Order: sequence, then C-alpha cells, then structure tokens
Amino acid sequence: MTAGWRLLFVPSRARELAVGLGGSIVVPPKVAAPLLLAALVPAVIWGDSLFWGSFWVLLALTVVAVIVLAVAMTYVTVSLTVRWVEFRPLGNPAQLVIARFLRSSTMAMADLQRVVVIERLSLGQRQSIKVVLHTGSETVECEPGTFTPLSRVDAQALTDWLTEQLGQVQVAVERQTQVKRDFLRPDEWWTPSHTAELWRVPTDEVDAIAAQRGVEIYQYTPRAAAMYSPGTSVTAYDPGRAYEVAEELRAERAADQAADSTAAPDPTEDDATDSH
Repeated sequence: MTAGWRLLFVPSRARELAVGLGGSIVVPPKVAAPLLLAALVPAVIWGDSLFWGSFWVLLALTVVAVIVLAVAMTYVTVSLTVRWVEFRPLGNPAQLVIARFLRSSTMAMADLQRVVVIERLSLGQRQSIKVVLHTGSETVECEPGTFTPLSRVDAQALTDWLTEQLGQVQVAVERQTQVKRDFLRPDEWWTPSHTAELWRVPTDEVDAIAAQRGVEIYQYTPRAAAMYSPGTSVTAYDPGRAYEVAEELRAERAADQAADSTAAPDPTEDDATDSH
C-alpha cells in the first residue's frame, strides 16, 4: 500500500461471513439428526401423539439453535475479526492501524509492546497460524481467514518480515509453536502397524522402542471383539510422542549414513597405495 505495509488477514468480508454462517447452519442439524431420526421413526410407525410431539419439539430446538448460532457467529465475526493491520508510514512506521469489519482504530507504534507469531502444529503439519499484537491495554488476535494467502505463509518468513519492519521502532517479534498433544484415544492413537511403518522398523520392535523412548501406550479391547473375544486387546501409541520419535530415528539414521560415508576409504587412495 502507498500509505504503509499491510498484513491482509480477511480479503473478503462477504466470503468470511458466508463461511461463518455456513458452519452455524450445518452444525446444529448434523448434531441433532440422530435424535430427530430416532423420534421420527416411532412417530411414523405408531402414529402416537407423544412421539410426534417429541419430534416437533426437537425440530423446533434445532431451528432455534441454528438461529442463535448464526447470530452469535455474525456478531463474533463482525465485532472481533481483524481484516487487516497496517504499519504507517513505509520504512519507519509510527502508527498502527487495525481494521475490523465495520470499524478501524489507530494507535501509536509506541503503544505496541510486542508481536507474537503463533503456529499450531499437529504431527508436524500446520493447522493454523495467527499474529497476536500485545499493546499496553489489550491483546489483539489476528487470524487469517480460511484458505487465504496469509494462512499459507511460512511462519518463520512472516516472523523475519515483521522483525525487519518493526526493528527500527524497537518492537520485539517472536515466534511460538503450539503442538497438539490431546489426541483422542484410542480413536486417534496409532496402531502398531502404522507406528512401525512411520518408524521404518518391523512391527515386533515397536514395543521395545516405545518403552525405550518414552512413548505412552494404551491397551483396550475393541467393541467388535468385546463380546466374542473378550481376552483380545489392542495396543495403541500416543501420536504426538510417536511422531517425535520418528523424527529422532530419521535424524539418527541420517547421522549414521553421514558417518559411514566419512569413514569409508577413498577408492583413489587405495589405487595409489597399490601402485606403490
């Protein structure tokens, strides 16, 4: 921008509102669908007024939930979502402009204490990224909209750019990484075969490596086997630590290969020795 550098989090107001409203319309019916079906089937089969009454009550509650959630999502999006922030003027910013959906505010750069780039990861994969502005009076969270260009920007590159822009005005910029560790067990925990594939080891070695490297395990009896094979148990492994172990093993193998290549004799030296 001619006035200054701008970080654009939400390029389109209409698109962001549509995403929020779409979620508020879809989620309540999806959650209520099993209950509605359970109330509708008996009402159709037996035609009892009690069943029909239950069905209509559940349907009315679902409609109310959609309306309430839609209003809440609209309010949050319009009042809290940051569309863009701008550092003015170019080169040596003295002001920070924060633009939301319906209003914008300007503050002196001296009021900005620090900026934090937060990247959320799950098994090494980016889940989201946001920029948090810490001022003397408030904390402003700026999160890119779904599938926007800024949502795909490398976190370290964004941190370096902000450091370059704000270094002259002595605003500290830091990067933080938040790693998901609260995986649902056993649904999201890893099976022995999956863990072995990731670690690139035989399946029968997984237990020993897990015990050696502190990977938490969870043993349970699947529902399908609970009735017919109650003694059958399945072991699952904590994905967070298991992924870290995979990275450790990969680094160790790379180091071993590098050491082997360094220790290997040079064929030309052997030829020279033989010639003497």
